[in-house]
Amino acid sequence: MILKDKLAAQKIYLFLGALFITSLVVSNLIFQKFFYWHPFDIEIFGAKLFEISVGILPYPITFLITDLISEIYGKKRANQIVIAGIFASIFSLLIVYTANLVPATNWSPVNNSLFTTVFGNTIIAVFASMMAYLLAQLVDIQIYHFWKRLTNGKMLWLRNNCSTFLSQFVDTFSVLFLLCSFGEIDWDKFAGLLISGFLFKVFIAIIDTPFLYLGVYLFRKRFKLKVNEEINLL
Repeated sequence: MILKDKLAAQKIYLFLGALFITSLVVSNLIFQKFFYWHPFDIEIFGAKLFEISVGILPYPITFLITDLISEIYGKKRANQIVIAGIFASIFSLLIVYTANLVPATNWSPVNNSLFTTVFGNTIIAVFASMMAYLLAQLVDIQIYHFWKRLTNGKMLWLRNNCSTFLSQFVDTFSVLFLLCSFGEIDWDKFAGLLISGFLFKVFIAIIDTPFLYLGVYLFRKRFKLKVNEEINLL
């Protein structure tokens, strides 16, 4: 690959990394709002399908991006993005913690109590989310490359969905387990939120498969890559 193409691939990698980190950090900051979407009149363990945190909305994007990076740039580059995401989450946590400590003025549109209500539990939440996220992403990358080796780079849909389904279950279970353990969510909501959250993520994972195919197609066309060929960055 010529230098011009390698520089272009490097730039795209940076933009993908920016999207990944933004999605991750934002999902940690907005998680305390829960929304509902009731396409089916079904209730599981006291939770209707679907009643889930808004933090789940940007989160599947991170798995789509790591799968795309894994496919095009390789396992090492995917792991680098995961580590960068952990660093960004810790840094954002420190900023929120500091902002919560400093006193608000009497004319501040957001007073101390309101800020604490919205962001006060962020430390526990981000810790729980980071631990769950780290475990889930490592599972996702390992399974993705296991199936990639096994299929010699073919059957993209299989490794995309197998890795995402299992890693999303690990993520959903881990973060709910930690939040319930810390008393942020009642244990009687655990099973319902676990099933509801996991099924929603499965639904999103199935939807994002065509986008992964499109992304891989565009990369291979732009950089003239063969099946199972990866880009070695500078």
